[in-house]
Amino acid sequence: MKNGVKMLDIATKLGVSVVTVSNALAGRDGVSEQMRKKICETAEKMGYKPSNTKSERKRIALPKTGKNVGILTSERFVGARGTFYWELTASISNQLSQINVCTVYECVNSENEKNGMLPNMVTDGKVDGVIVIGQVHRKYIECLSKLTMPVIFVDFYDNRYKVDAVLSDNFNGGYMLTDYLVEKGHRNIGFIGTLNATSSINDRYLGYLKCIMENDFEFRIEWIIGDRTKQGVLIEDIMFPDEMPTAFVCNCDETAFRVISALKSKGIRVPEDISVVGYDNYTVSSICIPTITTVEVDLSKMAEVSVGIMAKKLADPSYSEGRRIISGKLIEKESVLDISGSYSEERSNAL
Repeated sequence: MKNGVKMLDIATKLGVSVVTVSNALAGRDGVSEQMRKKICETAEKMGYKPSNTKSERKRIALPKTGKNVGILTSERFVGARGTFYWELTASISNQLSQINVCTVYECVNSENEKNGMLPNMVTDGKVDGVIVIGQVHRKYIECLSKLTMPVIFVDFYDNRYKVDAVLSDNFNGGYMLTDYLVEKGHRNIGFIGTLNATSSINDRYLGYLKCIMENDFEFRIEWIIGDRTKQGVLIEDIMFPDEMPTAFVCNCDETAFRVISALKSKGIRVPEDISVVGYDNYTVSSICIPTITTVEVDLSKMAEVSVGIMAKKLADPSYSEGRRIISGKLIEKESVLDISGSYSEERSNAL
């Protein structure tokens, strides 16, 4: 929002989910009248303005469907304080409502995900299509790929299955962050993120690795550090190596926030001792001290493209979009120290 007030801000103030705020403001079911009134009054007081510009309306000006679309997320991406995916879910839900499509939200628990149990909204015939936000287990992907209704993956993909997907440009984003650190004089750079946990983490890591290889820097396996289990559950203690790099590329802002906190607990200053960058430009990147340099994911654009593809698939079940990549941009904040001067001095002394 141009005025800076987001649904997440309203949700945080009232202690409810972003989806509840989205449903209340859009006049959808699932919210009591008392809560709807409270949310609307709070939104007005805070100066919230819905993102509904002429250009946005024009891009999704497709035939009104009068259908229902399910939004599905794994429970590991759902947090009490809200997550990056809550905001993405709210944006997609809002834009679906603009083309007269109702949203049905469901969270799949780990047991059902592992066993390939389809969501109730599908088995009960409540939806005409499904948008899956965030990585799910491959066995679950296999089940979803067999559905005869339209299915779209958002922020992940699986090369084994032919399912339309809308993604952040993760590879280039990972490269961009690493190259930024290189420009600031860093030569010893680590990566924090559990490989194979999600396709996004893998691609961001590959972007990081490409930059390391292009610059002929030393690759040290101990500088590749996990932040979650293979199932995607964040681990409490991040295990740092004895010999540290001068900078870390983190796979997301949430992890960068946790890394900075863990470093501080060890008496390591950020960015004076170690620089840290994240990915998403989510809320935590701005509330962290120091604020986190990151790559901004265009949530509104991802939602807009996802809704546009779903509308086309609802109108024509044979329609296939393939994979859409949404570019991000580097957002400089306070978590990186420019050491290029000291590096030049070291080279001069060596000569």
